[in-house]
Amino acid sequence: MDRVNTKLIDFPDDISLKNCAEIIVKGGIVVFPTETVYGLGADALNPSAVEKIFTAKGRPNDNPLIIHLHDISVLDKYVMEVPQVLSLLSKLYMPGPLTVVLKKKNIIPDCVTANLDTVAVRIPDNDIARKLIEYSDTAIAAPSANISGKPSPTMYEHVVSDLFGKADAIINGGKCRIGVESTVLDLTSEKPVILRPGGVPYDSLKLVIKDLQVANTSSSDTPKSPGMKYKHYAPKADMVIIKGDMLRVLERINSMSDDYSGVLCCKETYDRYDTANKLCAGSIKDPSEIASNIFECLRLFDEMQIKIIYCEYFDTKGIGEAVMNRLLKAASQNVIEV
Repeated sequence: MDRVNTKLIDFPDDISLKNCAEIIVKGGIVVFPTETVYGLGADALNPSAVEKIFTAKGRPNDNPLIIHLHDISVLDKYVMEVPQVLSLLSKLYMPGPLTVVLKKKNIIPDCVTANLDTVAVRIPDNDIARKLIEYSDTAIAAPSANISGKPSPTMYEHVVSDLFGKADAIINGGKCRIGVESTVLDLTSEKPVILRPGGVPYDSLKLVIKDLQVANTSSSDTPKSPGMKYKHYAPKADMVIIKGDMLRVLERINSMSDDYSGVLCCKETYDRYDTANKLCAGSIKDPSEIASNIFECLRLFDEMQIKIIYCEYFDTKGIGEAVMNRLLKAASQNVIEV
């Protein structure tokens, strides 16, 4: 694609957000912050604008996009019906890190949904994002604002590095609060199905949905949700996850480490690794801290020009399930059990 003159919005206010909304209205693409990761947005009802997202990211066209709304009150414009369970879910998690898959209306172009008859919908819990969407007066289709396959962007510096010269504007919202993408919940199946773990843990949804299911993500069919089919979240380095008793994990990683490798670990074990090329994702006592830091750590390893990353296997309780989903995909499921 031709290089574009990217506007950097370092201190977003109402005037600059309305200017960015005008870019959306005119068919441009804008990077904006959310509570999960940064998004690359376009008018969801404009196929030529949506195509710019796929081009800028190098994203396969059979990978559907999530549309973002500023308020639940406009949902009826885009979907055929609103299931009864969504009434309670929306009060709890919309705005929030929950995406729901519903039957779409014809107003949504097929390029947004990879020719499926469903659409993924979310209301971000971020004032900048919701104002941008409201001022644009349309749904905004947006995947994560990174080059396809790379670790998701959780900081302004990440999106400037990936998309300067490709997006029409980039809005600085600081570091994203949650740091992993939204949970995607399919409400079009006989029983509700989690397609992608994310910011709302399984256990929380299970309290509301007793017959909740979890999808098998190995299918080669066109996915209903991002993050199901292709290699995602991967740093340049190869990555191996070491799973088992902590003492054995420490011993194995220390025995494999060299000047070209890095270690991704928790705060409790950080000082016990011999290498200087180590990054702490956070404390095992605070899974949300680990979630907010993993993509930043993977990008830092890229900057350090590490050749192989050895990563501890973190607890999968709560948001830890989303953390390990991302790390396993980044490692192409390469796990050593000790």
